Amino acid sequence: MEKDILAHVTQPSNAISPVRILYLGGLGRSGTTLLERVLGQLPGTCSVGEIVHLWRRGVLDDERCGCGAAFSECAFWTAVGERAFGGWDRSLGERMTQLQPQVDRTRFIPRLATASRRPPAPQLAEYVDTFARLYRAIGEVSGAPVVIDSSKHSSLAFCLRTDPRVDLRVAHVVRDSRGVAYSWTKEIRRPESGDPGSLMARFSPSRSAVLWNGHNVSFALLARLGTPTVRLRYEDFVAAPAGTLERLASFVDLPARAAAWDFLDGRTVRLSPTHTVAGNPMRFRTGELTIRRDDEWRDRLPARSRALTAALTFPLLAGYGYFGRSGAPGD
Repeated sequence: MEKDILAHVTQPSNAISPVRILYLGGLGRSGTTLLERVLGQLPGTCSVGEIVHLWRRGVLDDERCGCGAAFSECAFWTAVGERAFGGWDRSLGERMTQLQPQVDRTRFIPRLATASRRPPAPQLAEYVDTFARLYRAIGEVSGAPVVIDSSKHSSLAFCLRTDPRVDLRVAHVVRDSRGVAYSWTKEIRRPESGDPGSLMARFSPSRSAVLWNGHNVSFALLARLGTPTVRLRYEDFVAAPAGTLERLASFVDLPARAAAWDFLDGRTVRLSPTHTVAGNPMRFRTGELTIRRDDEWRDRLPARSRALTAALTFPLLAGYGYFGRSGAPGD
C-alpha cells in the first residue's frame, strides 16, 4: 500500500532545522534507480527521483510521475508546489532551465569547490534557494525527515553544499565501469514522455568511461571538502540489500533496523508507488521484485569495448576493487 504522503500537508514549517537530503550520486546506469526504489520503502523517507529534471520534465513537459499520473494531476506534487511556490508556474520552470547551464555544470565544479569562501553569485544563490524551498516543501508534505534525491549529478551536489538550509548527505554509488558502459549503449524507451519514440540518452563506451571517471573523481572531491559521504558499490548492494539499507539508514540518522522493514525479505522487495519525477523506467515498477545483479555486459559488451573501458578507467576501477580483490566482483 502506498505511504500516506498527504497526511502531513498542514504540518507547520520548520524554518530553523535544515532539510535532510540523501543524495544518490554517481554516473547514470549505476543501479541508482533500483537503490532509490528500495530506500524509498524505508519509514521516514520520501523518494522523489531525479529532482534535477523536475523543471523540464515535470513543470514544463508535464510528464508522468512515478505514481502514474501526469505531473500536473499528481496530488502530491500539486501540494508540494503550493507549499513551496504558491503553485507551479511555467515561468519558474523556464527560469530554472535558464539558470542551470549558468551554474550547474561539471566544468563549474572547481569554482563551486571554493564557493563557501565567498558570497555566492546571484544566479547560484537563486538556483539553490529554489531547490532548498522545494526540498523543504517535500519534507513537509510527506512528513518524512529524509528526502531521497537520485539526481546523481556531481555539479548539483556542489551547488547544494553552499546552502546551510540543506543538510546534504551523499551516497556515492559506483558500479563496474564496463557494466555502466554497456548499459549506456542500450536502447531504453521513456514511457513517461507519452512519445513511443522517446529514448533515454546513449553514449559510446569511450564517452561513458570519461564521464564515469569525472563523476567519481568529483564525488571524491566533495567528500574531501567535508560533505558527509558514504561510498557503496552496486554489486555489494544487490548481494546484500539489507546490509546496504542498514548502513544508509544509520548514515541519515534513521533507525538502523526496524520491525517495519516488512517490505524486504532476503533479496525480495515489495515496492509501493512513489512520486518520482524522472529516472530509469523501473521507477514505475510496483509489487514484488527479486534483486539480482545485472552482469549482461560480460556476454554482450564486445571484447574491444570492454578492454578500452577498463583501460580508460583502470586507476579508479582497481581502487574500487574490481580486479580480483577479496570480495570483489572480479574481472
